[in-house]
Amino acid sequence: MKKLILAAAAVALLLTGATAQTTVTTGASRATVQIEPEARTRIRSYVTEHKIRPVTVKERIAVGATVPSDVELVPVPSDWGPSLTKYRYVYSNNRVLLVDPGSRAVVEEID
Repeated sequence: MKKLILAAAAVALLLTGATAQTTVTTGASRATVQIEPEARTRIRSYVTEHKIRPVTVKERIAVGATVPSDVELVPVPSDWGPSLTKYRYVYSNNRVLLVDPGSRAVVEEID
């Protein structure tokens, strides 16, 4: 009976974590980034309106990956929100990738 209760609790815990779609936890630093849908729209609009030139890389960059050292990280504009200004970004393959500048790890993808 105890094993059944523990198994049910474990499943419930896993399912609860899977529903948080705007929060991403990655890498050794365990960075958590929350971006509301309105902010995602604002970021996409910024990239379109300012005609940001995409970066071309050999391999697709994904959340948790390290951005190559030859790729320039761009400061996040203040109008994206104060919680994001500590990051840098890269625009590649029609996606904005938020990057931790210390580790160069991608912490969030906005497509």
